[in-house]
Order: sequence, then structure tokens, then C-alpha cells
Amino acid sequence: MGIKQRSKSLLSQKSELADPQFQLQVINGQDSKKDFTKFEDNLAQSGHYPLTVSKLEIFQINLGKMCNQSCAHCHVDAGPDRKEIMTRENLEICLDILRKHPQIHTVDLTGGAPEMNPHFSWFVESCAEMGKKIMVRSNLTIIVSNPKYHYLPEFFAKHRVEVISSLPFYSAKRTDKQRGEGVFEDSIRAIELLNNQGYGQKDSGLMLHLVYNPSGAFLPGNQLSLEAEFKRQLARRHDIVFNNLLAITNLPINRFLDYLVANDNYEFYMEQLLDAYNPATIDGLMCRNTISVSWDGFLYDCDFNQMLDLKTACTSQHIRDFDVRSLEERAVVLGQHCYGCTAGAGSSCGGTIT
Repeated sequence: MGIKQRSKSLLSQKSELADPQFQLQVINGQDSKKDFTKFEDNLAQSGHYPLTVSKLEIFQINLGKMCNQSCAHCHVDAGPDRKEIMTRENLEICLDILRKHPQIHTVDLTGGAPEMNPHFSWFVESCAEMGKKIMVRSNLTIIVSNPKYHYLPEFFAKHRVEVISSLPFYSAKRTDKQRGEGVFEDSIRAIELLNNQGYGQKDSGLMLHLVYNPSGAFLPGNQLSLEAEFKRQLARRHDIVFNNLLAITNLPINRFLDYLVANDNYEFYMEQLLDAYNPATIDGLMCRNTISVSWDGFLYDCDFNQMLDLKTACTSQHIRDFDVRSLEERAVVLGQHCYGCTAGAGSSCGGTIT
């Protein structure tokens, strides 16, 4: 079934929010009627400022903003109309960095749809040859939407790739509302194909994780409870299995920020994030052990800072100038959007923190 896209990217709509600087003005409350406590102040009060890096272990690479979907809350503002793709030259530099730094044990590939990068297979194979753990953040539908990508389940299994895939809910109505008409049906079919390769199956070692994020201006529920219900419903309704459910909080950037502003919910949502600030999440934040690489090779503390063009606060700001010592001694660049990672049980690319 073909996917009916919900919307074009903010960039192609010529929205003011396509400009990272304008987003930062909104996020920092320039037009807000309320004076929200600065994130740095809350960190300082709990004894965590400045926020520093523990050890660089994960290399998260955005292979491009091109995607076969155009989801309503996409924090990357990805879609079929985006053409940004990481070049072979930059990917070669990434491989060189990974060879020189064995402490970076995990490569986390994201997008857009990372599989749409023309060098995707070669890059995964190269990382696998180095013995790196490889994670791919797949939207699932890419696997079945085009014969060009039908090889992916077998390819993923061959290279022991950990697959992390968004599935907002176990029903078509709620999933398609957020990600586009037809997404749920295609996602279920893709999970079936992955299950057939052993993904999600007991003792296979092939890991398939699903990602849940709320469809509105509220925080996710308890991750373990959600996981149990997803497993029960998907097994009963579709006879499919997966390993873990990752509950991720929507951060107020790009299309989710556009949604909040359009529905006059920005201040309400920020109040929820601030009220739920939890210093116990600090040690588990993704920025403590991860570096985020943009499609054009620049370095960021996290995927969200990347979308706001907040580069690392050190001499190493591009993969051409990669210096692990500088990166491990840096202080993390912070903003009001960081409340999204420290609210409640916390939120990271690996789900809840506490």
C-alpha cells in the first residue's frame, strides 16, 4: 500500500520555523508571556552545571534528510522533498575516525531514512568489518515501499544490525494520524519480514526495538507498561514480536514545535517539561557519551542540537578536524529544549533513562 503523505517539510513550505535561529527565538521564549526558568539554572541548582562529557562511545550519523515519509512531528523536518545526503567522502572520513578510535564501539545511523543514502550498504558493511555495533533507525515502511529496499531484512540480519523503528501505536488510526495514511499497514508487513529473519525472536540475538512517542502535547507514559501492552496487542492482532519499546519525549523543535505553536500549546507543553524536571536523569543523557554528526559532517552534542545548528563548543566542530580529547573535555551546549530529555523518567535515543 502506498503512503499518503500528511505534509511537506517546513523548508519547502517556506515556514519561518525552518530557520534554526528563528526556532531558537521561539524556544527561548522571546515571544512568550511566561518567564520559564533557564535549563542551565536548574542544572546548577542540582549541581550538574556545566554539563560535561563522560566518555565518547557512540557515533551517531545523520546520513541525510531525505525520507520516503513526511511525519507530522518529525524533529528532523525530513521528507521526500529533502535532498540533503551525506557524501561518500564524508563517510570515508567517518570510517577513518572509527578505525582510529576503538573506544567508539557503536555506530548509530539515522536520517531521514538512512537507507536512502546511496552508500548505505557499503558503509554498514565497512562498519561491520571493524566489529562495531551498528544501529539503524529505520521507519520500517522503507522496507516494503520500494523493491529497491526489499533486500534490507536479510541484509540487516547478515550484519547483525540492531533495528530501531518508530511505531506510534498498535492501531492504524493513531499511527497513520502521526506518520501518514498507510504507514501502519506497511509497518506491520515490514515487522513480519524482520521476524522471518529472526528479529525479535527469542535467543536469535537479532534486536528489533520499537519507538513510541506521544501524538499530542503531553509526556509519554511508563515505558515498561507501554511495552507490555504493545507486545500483547501486536502479538494478538498481528502475530508479530519485538524486543523492547523505547518511549521518547517529543522535543519542541521543527515540526513538533510548529504543531505546538499552531495549536497554541507551546507554553502549556513547556510547563509540563519544566514541572517534570528530574535531575536523576542527568547521568544517562545521550550527550554524555554520544557525538552527533550531521549529513554535511559537522559535530553536535546531540541530534536535537544538530537540528538547531548548535555546534559543539570546542575546536572540533567538523569531522575533518576530529579530536577526541577536545570532544571529551567539552561542555555540552544547552538550551530550553533540553528539558525534553530531563522530564519525568527522562528521554534519550535509547528510551527512558530512569
